[in-house]
Amino acid sequence: MSRKANPTLIGTFVLGALILAIIAILLLAGDEWFRDRQQYIMYFDETGQGLQAGAPVVFLGVRVGTVKHIQIGLEEEHQRFKVQVTIELDLQMIRTGSGEVIAPEDRLTIGQLVEKGMRARLKMQSLLTGQLYIDLAFYPGKPAHFVNKARDGNEIPTIPTTVEELASMLEDFPMSEFLADLASIGASISRLLSSSATANIPTRLEATLAHLESVAARLDTRGGPLLAEAETALADLRRAIDAVQSAMAKVGRAADQVGALTAGDSGIARDITRAGTELANAAQAIQQLADDESPTVQRINASLQEISRAARALRLLAENLEQQPEAVLRGKKSEEETP
Repeated sequence: MSRKANPTLIGTFVLGALILAIIAILLLAGDEWFRDRQQYIMYFDETGQGLQAGAPVVFLGVRVGTVKHIQIGLEEEHQRFKVQVTIELDLQMIRTGSGEVIAPEDRLTIGQLVEKGMRARLKMQSLLTGQLYIDLAFYPGKPAHFVNKARDGNEIPTIPTTVEELASMLEDFPMSEFLADLASIGASISRLLSSSATANIPTRLEATLAHLESVAARLDTRGGPLLAEAETALADLRRAIDAVQSAMAKVGRAADQVGALTAGDSGIARDITRAGTELANAAQAIQQLADDESPTVQRINASLQEISRAARALRLLAENLEQQPEAVLRGKKSEEETP
């Protein structure tokens, strides 16, 4: 008879196998299951060929996430189709200045980065395979265009690649006019090169070079005397400059002496000041003497009046003596004795 299987032993074996399998999975996965990941949406105008799920998301050269889904999204405002990409960011890779990890529910931090100019752009991962990845970087000069008008913080704005920007610039470029102008320029150059004037250019150049050679030879023959005369003129000029500098030095010394004589504390300045004061006092005294109300002028006026009265008296005396000469002996006649 065969032995009956022990259920307890079988259950213990199965439970141990499950525990070993879970431990192996945890060891292989590392801390991937315990990382805080957050999903964001991006809308690209260009084709998504070369971008695959699992492609890296790089922020400032560091891988911070992975592409999860790629699908077609519709921009309702302009009725245009875009490539909608859902990415998953590892928020533990982004830390604050104090070293703290961004909280899972804190979407404002990503929004603040977007306000500072963070944009998403497709870049080439491999030239051989043509695979693309998403690059996050700061472009403050690029405006943020949001497809989702709700602005719930889930969308990261995108910018076109360099090739797309160049293609958009060339869309409105008048290529036909440019080619026509280029053809016209080529035809003009061809006519210019085939003209007789252009064909004579080498001959004219040779004649010009020959003339230049003759001029150079003449300059060589006459250069010696001219240089000697120039050296003599320079020597004369140097002597004249020396003489001028000497004269300027003498003038400077004379100016210093004049300045010393005219200084406020010099003897000459004090004498001139004293003489000026005395002249001012004399002028003031003369002005006072010449004033009509001054005592001197009044005394002179009184003396003049006395002299005038004496002169009048002398004139009367002379008239009386002329009329009565005998008055000198007899005296002046009275009015009764006068016939």
